[in-house]
Amino acid sequence: MTTECQHLALSHAVTPSASGCEECLRSGDEWVHLRICLCCGHVGCCDSSPNQHATRHFLATQHPVVRSFEPGESWRWCYIDKLFIP
Repeated sequence: MTTECQHLALSHAVTPSASGCEECLRSGDEWVHLRICLCCGHVGCCDSSPNQHATRHFLATQHPVVRSFEPGESWRWCYIDKLFIP
């Protein structure tokens, strides 16, 4: 595992696609926590949620870095490096 993430360079200021998990809002499902894609702004649910839409978004797009979309949290995660970024 690497200690430095080169994929942060792909991140930029984004506008959230929704106020909650985009897909869960459409289907009426619930989520546990939210993540926002720092490449495009897609808001998806975390891997503790039944549908894991944030990870599904990564698998479909290869957008590597998400940030917590929870109030008061600003940490990031790189799917490619499997790296937590405070």
